[in-house]
Formats: sequence, structure tokens, C-alpha cells
Amino acid sequence: MDTLQHFYINGQWTAPSAGSTQHTIINPATEESVGSLAMADAADIDAAIAAAHAAFPSWSETPLETRLGYLEKILALYQDKLPAMAQAISQEMGAPIGLATNLQAPVGLMHIANNLEVAREFTFEEEHGSSIIRHEPAGVCALITPWNWPMNQVMCKLAPALAVGCTVVLKPSEFAALSANVLAQIIDEAGLPAGVVNIVYGDGAKVGPQLSSDPRIDVVSLTGSTRAGISVSQEAATTIKRVSLELGGKSANILLPDCDLDAAVTHGVRAMMNNTGQSCNAPSRMLVPADKLAEAEAIAARACADIVVGDTTDEATIMGPIANGRQYQRVLSLIEQGVKEGAKLVCGGTEKPAGLDKGYYVQPTVFSDANNDMTIAREEIFGPVLTMIPYQDLDDAVAIANDTIYGLSGYVFGEPELARSVANRLRTGNVHLNGAAPDFTTAFGGYKQSGVGREWGKYGFDEFLEIKALFQPA
Repeated sequence: MDTLQHFYINGQWTAPSAGSTQHTIINPATEESVGSLAMADAADIDAAIAAAHAAFPSWSETPLETRLGYLEKILALYQDKLPAMAQAISQEMGAPIGLATNLQAPVGLMHIANNLEVAREFTFEEEHGSSIIRHEPAGVCALITPWNWPMNQVMCKLAPALAVGCTVVLKPSEFAALSANVLAQIIDEAGLPAGVVNIVYGDGAKVGPQLSSDPRIDVVSLTGSTRAGISVSQEAATTIKRVSLELGGKSANILLPDCDLDAAVTHGVRAMMNNTGQSCNAPSRMLVPADKLAEAEAIAARACADIVVGDTTDEATIMGPIANGRQYQRVLSLIEQGVKEGAKLVCGGTEKPAGLDKGYYVQPTVFSDANNDMTIAREEIFGPVLTMIPYQDLDDAVAIANDTIYGLSGYVFGEPELARSVANRLRTGNVHLNGAAPDFTTAFGGYKQSGVGREWGKYGFDEFLEIKALFQPA
């Protein structure tokens, strides 16, 4: 049986309805087909929602340790299939195999393990004076996930939802179907009760409104574009349901005057180009003291020259292609817009990297001498494009950093106490100080149009729980 031609609904591999369509899966490194995917229509989505709705009463009352036992099975099976998961991610969205093996695939394991710890320590019921506060599963959850970090985004939603007792309809991106298919096999082998996890593929613009508006869905958790977030919010409003959104970003990376400029710029470039710039929290605006801009440009150019771009099957490759043709064209058009608006092109551009005739490859690109009104400083490019902006003093830097519709992440390099004080002034959901890596046990999410709600750790549990107060006689 070709599982890419079946959905996973109610504990079974289910053939699509007569109205389903096909999506060709393209390896972005070769521009060649690696498979065909069945895309759901309204009847398929309805079946998945019905299965999750029917399974919720029993699953929500299943003892915590039983639910966590299933999560432990998923963890073990995922570990066994880690090479297959890494290979799938590399093929479907162009992550170099080293990145896919060392981070893209394992991050799903990290989220499962973290959520197991959180669940065992979480207080689901507590006394409050003479009353009792209960944290109960919110219900049936629609999880809509993207292609750029597929298992990170799936597991930081799926693991807490299952742990607290929710049932799920998962709609992964059609551009991340290979990894989702590996996950569906893991879920099937883990033997969860029928209907607890249902996995369907489809065009988000078509099936998203159905998932968001259906009265049997209690929670919609989306990671995606601002446009998708607006659509989900509008559709969900008709039935007054909870919506959790993790959307875009245009994160500022403030290099303080006292920082080690070589180390800070080099780190900033590498962090920007990681995953080919396709991260919502990428440090895409580098704010540099005006008197050090020329020096920073030279360092950035050297750092880009050291980035190995190319064959995704080669362990030495650092940067792969853009994940799909549609995004590739968008990145190229925004690079052209940067040149048109007068930003200084330090390195890179619209020409493909040397020796790469096939694939959606873009050179590591750096613009400088930009201002915050330029398109490349305002819009989320979602590609390997860094915009360097000079600032005059720290107040100017903070003002530039906060002058954006987004507020997902931020970065500050410099003396720790000063860096912390600057970080406190940024209107963002998280800030990386002096190159610190993300901490998956804390909270992830953004201010303003970067989203609503938080994921990761105990904060991610809150998105899938309702609070009930039991009033008792004093």
C-alpha cells in the first residue's frame, strides 16, 4: 500500500474520497519528483474531525500514565526511525543531511521527551481555599503545521495535546509530506486508540477554513504565515474557539558598540543562513553601530564565503536550497527589490551559486547600508538574505528593532549586563543573548503579528487546557 495515497483516520490507513486531488512532491535540490501525495477534500476532512470528536470522551478520561505510556512508545519508535525521518526531511525541503540528522529530525524527540517531563510534574488539580482548580483537556484540536522545521512544529503541538488528553486532526504542509508520513507510521505502530490522532494532507487555503470553522473543533493551533493566521482567526471566530498562532518574524540582531565584532557578525551570518534562512526567528536584520558598518560588511562577506552550499546528501554541505519553487521565486523577487530600492549588495544576489544549475539554490546574500523603510527590512523574506542597518546610539537601535509589525525573536551581542538591559526593551517573545541557543523547556511565541499564545515546555500545555473551578462549601 502506498501510504502517501492514504490518510490516517480513525486508526486506519484510509483511501481518499473521490474528490481528492494529487500533489507532486519535488525534491528542491534536484527539482525532480520523489512521489505523489493525495490531497484531502471536504469529505476527508469531515471524516478526520468526526473520528477525533468521537474519540475525545474516552481519551480525555484515560489515566495520565496510560497516555504517557503511548507517548513513550512514540518516542521509542521515533528514535528507531530517526535516520528515515532525517532522510525524509532532507528530500522534501532540502535540508542538508547533516542538519536533518543532527537537528531537524532530533528536535521532534526533544519535544516529546520535554513534554513527558512536564506532564509528570504538572499539577492538573489543586486546592484553592475551599475550592478546587482543575486543568482539563480543551477538546478536539486542529494542528496546522509548516514545511520549514516540520517535526519541530508538529511535535511541539502534538506531544502536549496528547499528554493532556486532547484528540487531534493534524494537517501538515503538503511540502513536508514525507516526514509526516514517517510520523503517521510511528503513530500507527504505537497503537493509540482509534481516532486519537488523525493525519490528513491538503492545501491549507482550502482545508484550513473547514478545520477552523467546524464546531466540533475546540482548538486551532497554527504555525504559518500572517495571512494564514488571519484566515484561521476569522474562520474560528464564527464558533468562538481557542486559536494559537505562531507566525512570522523580522528579528533584529543588535550588535552593541562594545561587542567582539568579528565573533558577533560571524555568528549572526551563520544563524541567518542556517536552514537556508527559512526560520521564523531568523536574525534577519543586523543592527550595527554606524561607525563600524564597513568593518562589519567585510566580516559578513568572509563568513558567507565560508558557507558550503550544494549537495544535500553531502555531510560537508552547510546550506541547501529553498524548500519549494514558489518560495524560491519570492526570495529572488525580494533580492531584486533590495537592489532596486538602493541597498548595498555586499555579497550574493539572484544568480545561482557556482556549479549548481539545478535546484532552488540561492547564494548567501547580504545587503548593507539599508534603512528600516526598505522592503527587505520590513518583509519576512524567508530565505538566506541578511539586511544590515546602521544605528547611531542604543535608543536608535531599540527604536529600529521595535519598528516592525512582528515581535517573535531578538538577538543582542555585547557586555552581558548591558545586553540584558537592551533585551528587556525589545517587544519580542524571546531574545538570544550573546549567541545563546533556544531552550526548549521555556516558552516560544511572539508579540504583535508574530502570533498569539506560547509553545514549548509547561507554557505549551496551557494552549491545550481549559480551567475549571469547583466551588465547595467553606
